[in-house]
Amino acid sequence: MGGDFAPRAPIAGAIHALAELPREHDIELIGRTAVIETELDALFCGELSSLARERTRLHVVEAPDVIEMSDRPSAALRSKTNSSMVVGLKRVVDGHAHGFVSAGNTGAQMAASLFLFKLHAGLTRPAIGTIFPTSRQPMLVLDSGANVDCSPEELVQFARIGDVYARNLLGRDNPTIGLLSIGEEPEKGNAVVKAAHQLLNQAGLNFIGNVEGRDLPHGRCDRGPIDVVVCDGFVGNVLLKFYERLAPMLVDMVASAASIDAKTLMGALKHLDADEHGGAPLLGVRGVSIIAHGKSSPRAINSAIRVAFRAVESGMTEEIGRQLALAIPMQTATRRGSLA
Repeated sequence: MGGDFAPRAPIAGAIHALAELPREHDIELIGRTAVIETELDALFCGELSSLARERTRLHVVEAPDVIEMSDRPSAALRSKTNSSMVVGLKRVVDGHAHGFVSAGNTGAQMAASLFLFKLHAGLTRPAIGTIFPTSRQPMLVLDSGANVDCSPEELVQFARIGDVYARNLLGRDNPTIGLLSIGEEPEKGNAVVKAAHQLLNQAGLNFIGNVEGRDLPHGRCDRGPIDVVVCDGFVGNVLLKFYERLAPMLVDMVASAASIDAKTLMGALKHLDADEHGGAPLLGVRGVSIIAHGKSSPRAINSAIRVAFRAVESGMTEEIGRQLALAIPMQTATRRGSLA
């Protein structure tokens, strides 16, 4: 029930996703049953009539409350306990579903996911991990909006989470980790970034040092390819929203100058399209919670569902827990060594 184009876009996106997923998988639509059923009738009798057979794989779960985009997260969670977001996340906790996807209120989804799923041991905060297209291959940026301010230790936690994601979902054998800063030298950046740089050097990760904003579109810096970029959520969210509008602007400019159809050109460059990647997982919580953009189209919702599917199939959440458990003794030993 959430998002600027709800309920049509989430429902249409779910139908398209089912057409692409293996037949043994189903999708639950959580929300106001009457509204959902009306939309399903309209879609299957209209533009998606060719996918009518997928209706048997859709299951509607009643959730009468709706968290609006303008609602304060904490207040909404207290007063709207039967919202589609809370009910959907509880379905995962109770084992009725494997993952949750929403284009609704991001703050509410983060708060509800944190409350219901809990954090993995060794973490103090979750992070939103967003896939950024590059001229090389996609890279993961985190945090892209969950935490405005972070400590150096939390940036190291994000790096560990990103390392697991890059291995499990991006297929990178030994992911390279870059710390976003205003210069490549270790002494560049604010106090948090400089302290995080020192900690990352001792973290046992494939840390390649500071990376700059100009490195990100190329997916590499002078020291080699970049698989994961770590930053606080303030910087990451500003970067994300700039990045999202850059590709469409460039496509329009090139199409206009070369007299090429913009849609055709964007189709050829679809890896630069934010809808192609769809949703960002809230990483660090003990469950699959995918956050889609409020303006998500059906294609973006489809992509977000496929992200959830890959996260579940790969065991990403469980692997993050295992890797963090291994890292905790290492962190403790490092602290003891420094005290000695």
